Amino acid sequence: MDVKGKINWGVIGSGGIASRRTIPEGIVPAELAHLVAVYDINEQVNNSVAGENNAYPAKSLDDLLESDIEAVYVASPVESHFEQVTTCARAGKHVLCEKPLGLSVREAEEMAGICKENGVLLGTGLMMRFHTRHELAKRFIRQGRIGIPVYARAQLSCWYPPIEGAWRQDPLTGGGGSLMDMGSHCIDLLEMLFGNVKSVNCFVNNNVHAYKSEDSAVVSMMFENGAMGTVDTYFCIPDNSSKNVLELYGSKGSIIAKGTIGQGDAGEMVAFLEGDEVGYDTSQERSVGDGLIMKPEPRNTYLAEIEDFSLAIIDKREPSVNSDIGIRSQRIMQACYDSASRGKVINV
Repeated sequence: MDVKGKINWGVIGSGGIASRRTIPEGIVPAELAHLVAVYDINEQVNNSVAGENNAYPAKSLDDLLESDIEAVYVASPVESHFEQVTTCARAGKHVLCEKPLGLSVREAEEMAGICKENGVLLGTGLMMRFHTRHELAKRFIRQGRIGIPVYARAQLSCWYPPIEGAWRQDPLTGGGGSLMDMGSHCIDLLEMLFGNVKSVNCFVNNNVHAYKSEDSAVVSMMFENGAMGTVDTYFCIPDNSSKNVLELYGSKGSIIAKGTIGQGDAGEMVAFLEGDEVGYDTSQERSVGDGLIMKPEPRNTYLAEIEDFSLAIIDKREPSVNSDIGIRSQRIMQACYDSASRGKVINV
């Protein structure tokens, strides 16, 4: 059923992140979106999600595409993205695809090309860009509030033990482990804040879990503006032991956040700003002041992501997180894994 003024949405891969976050927090409450149909290879899960959200439980991808939808959110295993996205595009449906877009840069580029050929939009699911604290940090940096960017760090870890059939634990189905699944979010966020990454030096390992994908990764990077950064991301650290820290340092101060990196819209962020006149302090004393608390009005990142993509369709413009951003993320991931395997710095 058409709902006036709203974009009709379908979902591929209705279990997992779609059922936990994107459907209930993004599509259903969105002013510009209406959930019409869902599809998942697990029929029982799909029927349950459809029932909970008053949507049509499609029996196949073709069945989904034959329903009255204009846009599709793809949240299936990465190995399926290429076929599903291109099939949707050829059916004239706009696509918001979870990152990574494909299993390789070539797949991502071809997906974008096919979407363009068929006149449909392709967006990338990097929803952390929509966190209001991250947006405020970007504004501070662009205004020169922390001075010349010097160093950035982003951390995202969780406990992800071996699970039979878990597609993120095999690079053939998920493209990689902790680096691909979580590190890609972190690096993309640092690019949003500090600009493009020029080169990377990456280490991956399986410190605890013996599945095929890495459970541990650290990336050192050089930005085009001369700043440096690191990303550390693990599948083998207990959830509450990792505070998902974001640290942004410049010649005039810093922005420090905890808990903003992740699936929620909360967290804490504080700016420590020195101003223009900073002299050399021989005692190197540190102030115990609280700094400037950065607390903009919170906004659900999944809701913002769906609203932005829906509005892009209505306004006939590119979504804020478009396929170019997705392809660039894919290129950086390729450079990271190349660096890890070759043991050398790789230019992006």
